[in-house]
Amino acid sequence: MDSGCDSDSDSRGDTEGHPLQGASATLVRDALETRDPLPGTAGFAGWIDDTLVRDVLGRVPLFVEEPVLEGDVSLALDRVAFSPEPLAAPALVPAGSRLGPSGLERVWSLPEIDVSESAVDGRDDATAIDAVDDAITTAIDAVDARNVAVAFSGGVDSALVAELLDAPLYVVGFPDSHDVEAARTAAEAMGRDLTVVSLEPSDLERATPRVARAIGRTNAMDVQIALPLYLVAERIAADGFDAMAVGQGADELFGGYEKVVHLDHRVEAETVRGAVREQIETLPAQLPRDVLAVEAAGVEPVAPLLHDAVVEAALALPPHLLADEDVRKRALRAVASRYLPDSVARREKKAVQYGSLVARELDRLARQAGYKRRMDDHVTRYVESLLSS
Repeated sequence: MDSGCDSDSDSRGDTEGHPLQGASATLVRDALETRDPLPGTAGFAGWIDDTLVRDVLGRVPLFVEEPVLEGDVSLALDRVAFSPEPLAAPALVPAGSRLGPSGLERVWSLPEIDVSESAVDGRDDATAIDAVDDAITTAIDAVDARNVAVAFSGGVDSALVAELLDAPLYVVGFPDSHDVEAARTAAEAMGRDLTVVSLEPSDLERATPRVARAIGRTNAMDVQIALPLYLVAERIAADGFDAMAVGQGADELFGGYEKVVHLDHRVEAETVRGAVREQIETLPAQLPRDVLAVEAAGVEPVAPLLHDAVVEAALALPPHLLADEDVRKRALRAVASRYLPDSVARREKKAVQYGSLVARELDRLARQAGYKRRMDDHVTRYVESLLSS
């Protein structure tokens, strides 16, 4: 996802007629030479000379025909695409990699940033929070806010993006959903207008096959997450906007998940910082889904909280500014409290598929179509049936 629409570091480049998205060729060449994983972009992917590259977090999707990754490195233009749909057997180029005539090479990895003793014992908390604030401001300044709207759930992530961009707010969900109510109360507290994209089951029936094709996935979880993004982006596009800003990345970067506090069976790490890093490393698998869903609706996704500057500031946070039993995303909430009403800065949120009730309603549609819960993965089977009908 891009952090901006028209800055030099987030423009579309071109290397001898081969497209490069997300950054200039000069910047990416410098990053290749220095092996700098966070050179100041919001992600990039595409051609550099005779090779393909993809940034360390995989924020821009890039696909090749599957045999290319198995040793056949013939990179004809018709075997490379920024979405899976044009390819017969699409495979994601691994994040942080370069793929060329000499094969696949891992170039970039997330940096290991030392947290000093002064930061750990709390003496530098204000400095660390200021660094996060400055990084978010840098990311927001890169956004062309002239024709962007915000996908707004009422949670702290999208609310901070909305407040700093001062862009129109849109929430998507079924009429009795948590997200619609939360967005209404948050918008009221912020003194902002809100457009509600109210869903009906027919919206899911119509959009599901389009979304599944666009993201190249049919499993229930991915489709349930992608559907609300697509449906709110569809309305934003219909209202004449070119881009949709989202709060994606905040939970992974800043410790938004319960499992990073409890260090349960869902994480391998033995520390909060280690568990947060694990979550950041899941982003390359998630982000292509979100980007492709939004792009399928005809607007450009903009994710300021995934800008390199924000990633670097988050990686430098000590554990007590990430999450504990009392507060998750502590540093981000401290920044948000400078801009938002307390009730919004402190608000927890639900995952979009549940907060919008899209997961519940897609399950209901599957059961109505004869795919009962006793069947293995009944919602996925339902999605696949829509693609074949």
